[in-house]
Amino acid sequence: MLILYGGLFFAMFFRIFFIQASGQVEGEALAAKAAAKYERSKVISANRGKILDRQGQVIAEDTINYRLVAVISPKASKGTKRIMHVSDKEQTAKVLAKYLTISEKDIFDKLNTKAKNAQGNEIRQVEFGAAGRNISHGVMVKISNEKLPGIIFMEESKRFYPNGIFASNLIGLAQRDTLEGGQSRTVGKMGLESIYNKELSGTDGWVQYKSDLWGYLLPNSDKMVEPAKDGADVYLTIDKTIQNFLEDSISKVYKEYNPESMVAVVANPKTGEILAVSQRPTYNPQDGTGLENSWLNQLTELTIEPGSTMKTFTLAAAIEEGKWFPNAKFQSGQYMVGNVPIGDHNDRKGWGTITYLEGIQRSSNVGMAHLLKLIGDDKFNSYVEKFGFGEKTGIDLPNEATGQILDKYPINRVTTTYGQGSTVTPIQLIQAVSAIANDGKMMQPYVIEKIVNPNTKKIVKENKPTIIGKPISKRTSKEVREILTTTITSEFGTAKDFESKEYEVSGKTGTAQMPDPSTGEYDKRGKNYFLYSFLGMAPADDPQLVMYIAVGKPKLGPTEVGSEPTSKVFNTVMGSSLKYLNIKPQKNKKTKSQTMENLKGKLVEDIEKEFEGNGIKTIIIGNGDTITDQYPKEKSEVLSGGFVFLKTDGDSIVPDFTDWSLRNVLTYQTMASANIEIIGEGYVQKQSVKAGTILNGNKKIILNMKKPEENYK
Repeated sequence: MLILYGGLFFAMFFRIFFIQASGQVEGEALAAKAAAKYERSKVISANRGKILDRQGQVIAEDTINYRLVAVISPKASKGTKRIMHVSDKEQTAKVLAKYLTISEKDIFDKLNTKAKNAQGNEIRQVEFGAAGRNISHGVMVKISNEKLPGIIFMEESKRFYPNGIFASNLIGLAQRDTLEGGQSRTVGKMGLESIYNKELSGTDGWVQYKSDLWGYLLPNSDKMVEPAKDGADVYLTIDKTIQNFLEDSISKVYKEYNPESMVAVVANPKTGEILAVSQRPTYNPQDGTGLENSWLNQLTELTIEPGSTMKTFTLAAAIEEGKWFPNAKFQSGQYMVGNVPIGDHNDRKGWGTITYLEGIQRSSNVGMAHLLKLIGDDKFNSYVEKFGFGEKTGIDLPNEATGQILDKYPINRVTTTYGQGSTVTPIQLIQAVSAIANDGKMMQPYVIEKIVNPNTKKIVKENKPTIIGKPISKRTSKEVREILTTTITSEFGTAKDFESKEYEVSGKTGTAQMPDPSTGEYDKRGKNYFLYSFLGMAPADDPQLVMYIAVGKPKLGPTEVGSEPTSKVFNTVMGSSLKYLNIKPQKNKKTKSQTMENLKGKLVEDIEKEFEGNGIKTIIIGNGDTITDQYPKEKSEVLSGGFVFLKTDGDSIVPDFTDWSLRNVLTYQTMASANIEIIGEGYVQKQSVKAGTILNGNKKIILNMKKPEENYK
């Protein structure tokens, strides 16, 4: 026994000595085996950077949602005091069916899964496909409160687009991709999300530590951490408020006219910043609806014939070259280029012998042909190049098209003067018109204001306004703006629908033929098969905004013209945006005034007609025939557009207080003995008692007032 146990002791001693000396057992390194068994590591996911507007308001960001997992193997509960797997499958299926978009039967079948994995081992947990993913925090809490054994949640991040359809073809979208090793990550698929995917993605970190067999951290073990570096935040030049104006307006017109396509862009001509851009059809990046019909970013990737908007630049070239004679005359209707006739848009009838100024106002193609002859072909081509047509603008977006300027034959050069044959992109038109609006300085357009590292708060990249060229002088740009205002104000103007009551607008309409998909030739089926557009700016004397809007193949009514859908977008967006930017209205109309007389005893009907004829609004208090009191009093001056209050005997009705000032409200309150409560400042927006109701002095009328700028926040 002594020899036997002694031999075993010495054998064990030498074995231990060998292992300690070599660090190996059975040819394997012990340190590696220990690391594999007891060392754990975990990835720390980096947050994807945000996309924000120029004011720092979120356009796209990561949000937390949850994936539901059901542990179905009883082995998960072995060695524990709690049930860690789904023990009552029927009850679990019944409860989950209340929260998931999947039937109770399908849930129960999932929980009864008996399959094995690729290694032949029993499947320990199951998921529920799309129904069990993207679960919100609220739903997760409700399911957790049901305290279902074996139901666990895995936290995941998802890209969130809080504004839905909002410059979608510019912003793009990002979705989760499964990577090698089973991990997943949000990856940009389209638009800015894809272009700046590297900057937005950031770098994952990791944590490594020593643990026991069950994964618990061992006492006194080393723990190494490499923090995640979150993705950069991308700030756009887009202004969320102006973008919302554009989205709302373009959606209404798209619904009303059901066109084949629409594209619109608003920019600051003094900097080149794109403030808003939208198109139809488009898609919702939040749920992907409409994605199948809207892959192209029309702002930079769509090439179109600009139509008569191109006459803006032909006019500028003529003025700059000293070849513009507004009062000189030409024969409109038709112009021959060799054996090819060029005709005006009214079936080549023209308007007889007219001045060049009237030719611009009427949008005469023949007038442009005559201007080309005065300018000269080569000189005209040089201006086309100076305005940036036929070349990329260099905007910070990929896949920018160049368009094609045709100049091989004389007919090409003539048709280019009025925007037919040659093609451009919407962003080229915006860049070119910036020279008209910005005193001859043409600004390069851009959509990225800056990229910021959220970890250090340092600016990684920043764009600044860049003058890309000076195709014309300040004097020429001013003259072009003045001439183009007459296309709106002249009795011959083709842009009358674009007139604003508050701002002087300058711009040019365009009507371009579109190809027939079946033949490839110009579609000649009538007015519903054209591309209608407008390239404009305001205020005309010092433009703060430029805008291009194009509507392709709208469904116009029998009496409607192509400028109606385009003007509905332009007028709404331009007017609202200028007010939002606190640009004061430029139009100062002469106002009539009237000196008040003593009106007591006079007939209400007669006095009301007299005031209304001078543009003065009369507020009648009571239902009698003769006036018993008045405001303003005798010898006071009342301006056109002002208020006069006339009191009579009898019952009064509640007026429509909308847009009343505080002074007018207080005057009415005093004269009518009305019980009025005022909330807020500025002008009345809402009233608690409907207009037309008989006034009851005991019933309180609540008026909510707002300052004008509050309507544009």
